[in-house]
Amino acid sequence: MKIDLLVAEIGSTTTVVNAFDLEKPLFLGQGQAPTSVLEGDVRIGLRQATDSLAAALGTDRVEYGEMFATSSAAGGLRMTVHGLIYDMTVKAAREAALGAGGIIKMTTAGRLRRSDLEKIREQKPNLILIAGGTDYGERDTAVYNAELIAAAGLKAPVIYAGNVENQREMELIFGETGQKIYVTENVYPKLDELNIEPTRRIIHRVFEEHITSAPGMEHVRDMVSGSIIPTPGAVMECAMLLYEDIGDVVVFDVGGATTDVHSITAGSEEIASILTAPEPFAKRTVEGDLGCFVNARNVVDMVGAEKLGQELSLDVDAVLQGYRAIPKTPDEFKLVTRIAGVAAETALVRHSGHLRYMYTPHGRKTYAEGKDLTKIKTLVATGGALTRLPARQALMEGLRDINRSGNMLYPKPERADIRYDEHYIMASLGVMSKKYPREATKLLRASLGL
Repeated sequence: MKIDLLVAEIGSTTTVVNAFDLEKPLFLGQGQAPTSVLEGDVRIGLRQATDSLAAALGTDRVEYGEMFATSSAAGGLRMTVHGLIYDMTVKAAREAALGAGGIIKMTTAGRLRRSDLEKIREQKPNLILIAGGTDYGERDTAVYNAELIAAAGLKAPVIYAGNVENQREMELIFGETGQKIYVTENVYPKLDELNIEPTRRIIHRVFEEHITSAPGMEHVRDMVSGSIIPTPGAVMECAMLLYEDIGDVVVFDVGGATTDVHSITAGSEEIASILTAPEPFAKRTVEGDLGCFVNARNVVDMVGAEKLGQELSLDVDAVLQGYRAIPKTPDEFKLVTRIAGVAAETALVRHSGHLRYMYTPHGRKTYAEGKDLTKIKTLVATGGALTRLPARQALMEGLRDINRSGNMLYPKPERADIRYDEHYIMASLGVMSKKYPREATKLLRASLGL
């Protein structure tokens, strides 16, 4: 059977292969298998997932024209970020890294110290991002940090996204040591101005070069002919594609280990006039302590095991002890549903901005901090928990109606539309959209029931 396009999602534990007909376009089916990076060759899992797809399609063998991929295997994209002032250049660089799908292991503001270099070595980053200084502003901190990093003997490539006056200096510093350097536009060119898209694109390019040389991934190009980008970055690409089609959107992805929230919106002019700091148009937050399996215990501890047990009429510890990633018993479904709800709501509160009040000699003043989501029209659920749990509608309605106090920069209850990624293909469509945006949009609309 000949298929136009396969998109592989190479996860840390599972590899999923989705099949697409590009002419109609149409989602044809899905296969999966354990990821085989630890066996030394990712192709083993890819071939097994393709065989699983063939069985699902009722054919002996699948042939394909192209294969794209997203990946969070081989540790994902581990990054360290170094800027000048935390609330300015460091924040802008973090937003660029998170939006691209990076896993940020460390951030620093100001001049690096020897202890910082020690921590960078311990983190073993795949990529180092240096920022600092507005264009034609402060220069010395970024140069100082670059010289220390270059002298540290680190093998990770470096992206420089700081003061434009330092660009040639960076090329000279890292050129002397042979360390790969990528120079792009400043993430914070002027006060209160973010410019993260160029850096996000460069991060995807560096990731593709890195992932194909990671242990177990060296031969991935034997099967994958097109783009390879980080899985969270692919979801962001898909969210941006959806924004172009239907407007302001928030995407929720509650996983086993983390909970991601992506928002695409410029917010309102009213809130913009009282914001204390700029926020990116496309924002991703990742909560590494919130999840339905690996970090289920963290969520239980946030609520309290005794309180949850009374609320759900079950022995929480006993249920967790027997739980293995996908709920099977009625008690597991009850507990995992509650965990998913807490994880998603907590992640949303952390992602969303809020109104703040300050009392002055002239009376109370209202300010806004964080991302303005007041103009959001659509909430989208992707990921296993929010698309597959029987109580998904109640979970998503809880997220839709969370702003009952009115202090969040978020729509009023019952205002936003709710959609589900029924085919669980948003990451695949994100990487597909880089070459086939029209087809990806049509497939996305079909999966969301639009």
